Amino acid sequence: MRRVFSLLGLLLVATAVWVPSLHLWFRPSDVREWVPALAARQRGWGSQVGGPERAMLRHLNPEWDLMARTFSALAFANLALREPERKAEHLAVVDALVSRTLEDELRGPEFFLLPYGHGKPFQDPRARSLFIEGELALMLAARQWVEPREDWAPLLRERVDRIVAQIERSPILAAESYPDQGWTFCNTMALAAVRISDALDGRDHSALRARWVASAREHLVDARTGLLVAEFTYQGRTLDGPEGSTLWLAAHMLQLVDADFAREQYERARRELVGALWGFAWAGEWPEAAPKSVADVDSGPTIPFVNVNAGSSGLAFVAAGAFEDTALMEGLLTSLNFAAFPVRDDTGLRFAAGNVLSDAVLLYSLTQGPLWRQVQFARRMEAAR
Repeated sequence: MRRVFSLLGLLLVATAVWVPSLHLWFRPSDVREWVPALAARQRGWGSQVGGPERAMLRHLNPEWDLMARTFSALAFANLALREPERKAEHLAVVDALVSRTLEDELRGPEFFLLPYGHGKPFQDPRARSLFIEGELALMLAARQWVEPREDWAPLLRERVDRIVAQIERSPILAAESYPDQGWTFCNTMALAAVRISDALDGRDHSALRARWVASAREHLVDARTGLLVAEFTYQGRTLDGPEGSTLWLAAHMLQLVDADFAREQYERARRELVGALWGFAWAGEWPEAAPKSVADVDSGPTIPFVNVNAGSSGLAFVAAGAFEDTALMEGLLTSLNFAAFPVRDDTGLRFAAGNVLSDAVLLYSLTQGPLWRQVQFARRMEAAR
């Protein structure tokens, strides 16, 4: 028995030493090496939107198909700004994504929306989804920022005009993505697209952005946590409270709308949702003070006790990169390398535990910066003049 207890004691000591150092095996030595490998694979399916991986994504959720295109287009726009010697190559991917998405939009809104959105009318009389409008506007705006295309300039301007009118018609300045259902995710993305468009053509919707933030503080901020809610009715009644899969992206988009509000939301979300242990980091979907009992298709499952949520953790990469949170980014990357099973082959890099959308989000997280900084700098220069 003494020998057994000695062996158990040694095992416990070894575990106590080994487990806290486990992250050292999975911490990426140089994450910059991931970017060309991720881009190589996504360049292939980015120019072939109708391929089998896209078909599988559409089978899971048609919204994710559009979102994957948007994140991929943003990533390659940033790569074009970061690597001007390869600008034409990167823009070819963006052009393929935008062109195919403009074509698919003509099939009708149901092509990118879940079936539940087809059963009742929009409250807005123009009956357009801000989800589709905003994602396409942001893709177009990013492309035009890198290198304007004359044929796409009026398309962007017309879409921005529709977005602005749609937001203005809303009782709370927050437009619908589905009938009587608005998403903070989509509204902040649409406003970011408007900001880039303004920097391109000289128009000024800063008053609308300021009014949107004031209205959001009044109608769309959860009183318990101070965080933006995820989903609401046309009149502003909350349907879903704060969700990480919305908050991380919204905070990043708000950097082009109201930098102080963006920072406030990021810091609140970080306090409420981020977990870390032994070099690993993750994010939960709901704050403890505002829990939700049932997961939805966007949130996905949550691992109990440790509160790890894949959807929230994935989009936390975007926010960590946007706010230059090195500690969180390193912990998230370590967790990803440990739990998402990276696969490297002759097509590049992907993660077996994810899909096309999650890989596109990761690539954007690792390439973001040039586009947002240039837009912000251009506006400051204009204000100084």
